[in-house]
Amino acid sequence: MPGSLDLSSSSSPEAEGLLASQPRESSDEPADEASTRHSYRSRASTTEMKGTLLGAVRAYWLGTVVCMAGFLFGYDSGIIGGVLTFKSFDNDYNIAPTTQKTPLKSGQTSANRAQSLSVSLQCLGAFVACFFIWPINRRIGRKPSLILSSLVFCVGVIIQTVSTHSLAAFYVARVIAGIGLGAATVVVPMYSSEMTPRELRGQIGCFFQLFYTLGIFTSYWVDYGVSKNLKPNARQWQIPVGLQLLPAGLLGLGMFTLPESLRWYVAKGDYDKAWKSLCWVRASSGPEVEAEWDELKAGIALELRAMQGLTLGELLTGKPLKLMVGAFLVFMAQQATGATAFAYYSTQYFKAMVGGSGQQSLLLSGIFGAVKVVACGFFVFVLSERVGRRKPLIFGAMGMAITMIIAAAVVKTHPPPNQNHPQVTSSGIATVAMIYLFVIVYNMSWGALPWPYVSEIFPTRLREPGVGVGVASQWLWAFVFTEATPYMISSMKYGTFLFWGFANVIIAAGAYFLVKETGSKSLEEINAEVLGKRGELERDVQGTESGSGSGSDVGREGVVAGKV
Repeated sequence: MPGSLDLSSSSSPEAEGLLASQPRESSDEPADEASTRHSYRSRASTTEMKGTLLGAVRAYWLGTVVCMAGFLFGYDSGIIGGVLTFKSFDNDYNIAPTTQKTPLKSGQTSANRAQSLSVSLQCLGAFVACFFIWPINRRIGRKPSLILSSLVFCVGVIIQTVSTHSLAAFYVARVIAGIGLGAATVVVPMYSSEMTPRELRGQIGCFFQLFYTLGIFTSYWVDYGVSKNLKPNARQWQIPVGLQLLPAGLLGLGMFTLPESLRWYVAKGDYDKAWKSLCWVRASSGPEVEAEWDELKAGIALELRAMQGLTLGELLTGKPLKLMVGAFLVFMAQQATGATAFAYYSTQYFKAMVGGSGQQSLLLSGIFGAVKVVACGFFVFVLSERVGRRKPLIFGAMGMAITMIIAAAVVKTHPPPNQNHPQVTSSGIATVAMIYLFVIVYNMSWGALPWPYVSEIFPTRLREPGVGVGVASQWLWAFVFTEATPYMISSMKYGTFLFWGFANVIIAAGAYFLVKETGSKSLEEINAEVLGKRGELERDVQGTESGSGSGSDVGREGVVAGKV
């Protein structure tokens, strides 16, 4: 296509060699590369019995480090909603309280406007980051991209923590932090899916949502603690905002303990480093790892043959377009459940549902966060590898629809008392129970599964733009709903819950007709099915095994020119 950008990863000589059809004997490989691989293999063979355990530990450590980005996402989602209700923050930034009935004074900003912009502008920054991190990530790799994302986020947090008394500066800082956070949320799911073994991929992929819930849980109780125990001065809001530097630092520094993605190395034609990365994360170079290596080579070759010469324009046609639209819709549906709006504005939601004081709403938010953690933890460690992807997404949306419609009916028929009422009414308790049930169902379905699912459905060559489009959709719709939510709560009342309820009905129907099962399959198997060439993959794996010798002995040169 004249004038178009060639996105083919087969442009390197190594990748072109991957398409060669004639076998090459392993004796042709350079001696230093062969000795490196044999060193890995002999080292692993002495600990063959512990290889699986050590590999699992390394996979869990990898998931823990990279999913600190999920903790950041959750902590920021929860912390900002509480901070924006503090009188100390309102005083420092000249924000009119929600109870103010008189016209705004000179230089004053309404609470609804400050809340919606503080949240939505960070989502906007994250949305923009999803597009420019793609070429950066493709060029420098997953590991440096996550370190860079952490650094950018820290810069934004530092500016937010300094009391500038300027909402404009605070908004700019929110955008900067959003850029770092958005970039990280694109890279994490693809890095995690590319590095973790198939038997742990779904579980570790769901770590992102687990750490997200842990971040929210932590933020709610930090907000409650500082509101209850600190005087209403600048420190009251600076402490919870500044604490974001801790998980951001853990993400950036933790990446130095991990290798680069093995599939990124393969896409760049650096097979020697890819083999070392695979051996590290599996803690072995035994027969099972050799078989995985053979399947990986065959899968990459299949992708190259199916999508050789892919251009930017072609991403908008045929199979690539369908995959992009699918990723966009999955994350749009995740935001349309209403759960993210609850995370950002839980304090405001609980005030709308039960009335009472601000501290009472913060306490209910803290319990809300604890329920999220327990539900998500149970799903990740008990259910995630047993129930697949498709069924939880269908039945989860149905369950959320029921809880939201019941909550709307209760709020409509039994409106909450004013905020001076000291006790929570029985109808308020019923509404809170529905919200807690809603968040349990969400964290066992649409909270956890979109992240691994979207990263699984794309071939390696399309994974960067594909996951980027999906996560961009997440941030775009987060921006839309977080911008609208304060106004929805104040004007629609019970209609807000009704809106989320009917949205979930539509989501359940869409999941039934459009979502395909990807659980318990390797990425190469999924990609072969997506490309409609499963049989070809099986033949290629057999050809690799028979034409190139054992997987670990093939070496970089053998992979380049071997029969795959």
